[in-house]
Amino acid sequence: QVQLVESGGGLVQAGGSLRLSCAASGRTFSSYAMGWFRQAPGKEREFVAHISWNSASKYFADSVKGRFTISRDNAKNTVYLQMNNLGPEDTAVYYCAGRLGTGPALRAYDYDYWGQGTQVTVSS
Repeated sequence: QVQLVESGGGLVQAGGSLRLSCAASGRTFSSYAMGWFRQAPGKEREFVAHISWNSASKYFADSVKGRFTISRDNAKNTVYLQMNNLGPEDTAVYYCAGRLGTGPALRAYDYDYWGQGTQVTVSS
């Protein structure tokens, strides 16, 4: 069992940056691939980024490529989402998720564990 807790959300002006963190409990964090998703009001949850257990593979949604980066520190049981050049379209609740297994995981149902989410609001 892995418990995930996101932090770092908030209100930022367009063009600004935020770094989200996701702290995981448990000693097997390094075995999990991790992902970030987001859900805006009235919309479905959508994939943002994925990182493999050893950081060798990373995937990004087209909408965030070149602006967002994903990283992890297995010694700290934490995964990060650095978000730069934010726009109002990035406003959403951001969730981190974890899964065992290899290969890219771009769909919500690929993941076994979820955090409670953190709100990101970008003002224009």
